[in-house]
Order: sequence, then C-alpha cells, then structure tokens
Amino acid sequence: MAYFAQIDANNTVTNVIVVKDSDCLDSDGNHSETVGVNFCKSLFGSQTEWKQTSRDGSIRNQQADIGDTYDATNDWFVSPQPYPSWTLDQSGLWEPPVSRPSSDGTNWFLWNEDTLSWDEYS
Repeated sequence: MAYFAQIDANNTVTNVIVVKDSDCLDSDGNHSETVGVNFCKSLFGSQTEWKQTSRDGSIRNQQADIGDTYDATNDWFVSPQPYPSWTLDQSGLWEPPVSRPSSDGTNWFLWNEDTLSWDEYS
C-alpha cells in the first residue's frame, strides 16, 4: 500500500489516503509517485495537489497527518509546533529547549511550557 497526502494552497495537509500499490505502477511495472499522484487526482480532481508519504517516515521525513505542513524547500512534512518554546531542527523535527530526561521504564515525562522543563510522572 502507498500513502498520499493532499495539500492545499498553504501547503497544509488536508487529507491522507491509502492507494493500492497496483495504482502506482508505471508501464514497466515500477512504483512511480507520479502515477500515484495522477491516480489521486483522478479521484479528487485534477486541480488537487498530492505528495507521497509513508508510515515509517522513509518518504519525506515523517508520515504526513492532517494539519501537518509540507515544506517544499526541504521536501518533507512538518508537524505543527507542539509548544512555542520548541524549535525546528535541521531534520525537520521539533526539539524542546531542554532534552527529555532518560527513563527507567517506570516513569514518564510531560513538557511544562510554563517552567520550560520536564515534569516527571510515575
């Protein structure tokens, strides 16, 4: 199965669909994003814009979800900024100003934007 994200004029993901592999094959039987995009356009209209994505992030950095943004410069999808203090790193992922503490498996941490720190919960 192949996954395709529909993006609007602002490069925001508005839809993500699953397409059969057979609907993405070129005349030589090879997978083609262009063929898959054309298939999506045949379903949703020729004026729609589509980019392939993948569940494991191997295509365009991460799986596209509704509300994500397509960054055309880097050709990848970016999730919405989770907190105002977080910054986008060079790989297109949001990073907190303080690294998450390591866990021994019995505790977990939530980001506290008010204190710009991680709160521990057990």
